[in-house]
Amino acid sequence: MVELSGNLLIVDDNKVNRLLLSRSVEMLGYRALLAENGRVAVNLLATQDVDLLLLDIEMPEMDGFEVLEVLKSNPEFRDIPVIVTSSVEGLDNIVRCIELGADDYLPKPVNKTLLKARLASCLEKKRLRDEQKRLLERFATSEVAQDLQNSGFAIGGKRAHASVLFCDLRGFTGLSEQLDPEATIELLNTFYTLMFEAVTSNDGIVSLMLGDGLMALFGVPQPLENSSQSAVQAGREMFDMIETLNTERAGEGLDDLRIGVGIATGEVVAGYAGTDNRATYTCIGSTVNLAARLEAETKITGSQFLIDQSTFDLLEEVEVARTYKRTQIKGFAEPRDIHAL
Repeated sequence: MVELSGNLLIVDDNKVNRLLLSRSVEMLGYRALLAENGRVAVNLLATQDVDLLLLDIEMPEMDGFEVLEVLKSNPEFRDIPVIVTSSVEGLDNIVRCIELGADDYLPKPVNKTLLKARLASCLEKKRLRDEQKRLLERFATSEVAQDLQNSGFAIGGKRAHASVLFCDLRGFTGLSEQLDPEATIELLNTFYTLMFEAVTSNDGIVSLMLGDGLMALFGVPQPLENSSQSAVQAGREMFDMIETLNTERAGEGLDDLRIGVGIATGEVVAGYAGTDNRATYTCIGSTVNLAARLEAETKITGSQFLIDQSTFDLLEEVEVARTYKRTQIKGFAEPRDIHAL
């Protein structure tokens, strides 16, 4: 499980809001630093190690937009994740925050469940960015070639054993056509927040977001004792979170959300791909393709959670709802057994 830790800077001119939010983050295991306006926050950044900002928009002396501009213009601060917490309404304000570098947006009053999940996902992305920086700095040294040769790695990637999970939000196109832009963004944010939490809390990483879906990796870049077990547990937590969310949506008269999950386990080629300006950790190979196909197969079989035989073989005391024998998967020549959980 991911340990919750880090220094969070809460920037809000309302003392009550600061205290309540600080109590919430401290109960989650983080350390809270407080600033009553943007100017105090910027001064604190120069003297304190800060892992994430919870930033209000409307403040005296220096508002949230100005703080974001300072962060964006300073190489020392621009990689610190920022979650905007504000009662300021309007899609334009949200878009402006994102354009200025904010990672996420939480409306006030802040929902504690969403706060926990979004803190975890933002801090995980920061951890990956920090790891990426470390690797790039390391690759700049003269010893890197020998180091890579000794460790068996190739620049750009390595072969590894991993589990790959694909998750997709069903019927999102139809849902988005019924919603205004702000509600559409909020729905996607909620979906990704919950799915990120399920992945990161089981030692996985989200390597790709695909509109209303995502790809997650377990066992790379850090090896896991049982990547299959971690991936399946993450999938189960995804369904549990969606069920909880649907209970809240039912109370508001909203339709249920549904997801499909596919997991495959095997050899992948994993590493950083992209350019000097933008890179991401990802993996390729038949295992990735199979996981994507299994997620698509959930739409055909009606079973929402499908895993391949390799994943199944590594699980402990798993209950299978149904096994589909010798199923022909699109893109694969040989039929194979797949299992519904």
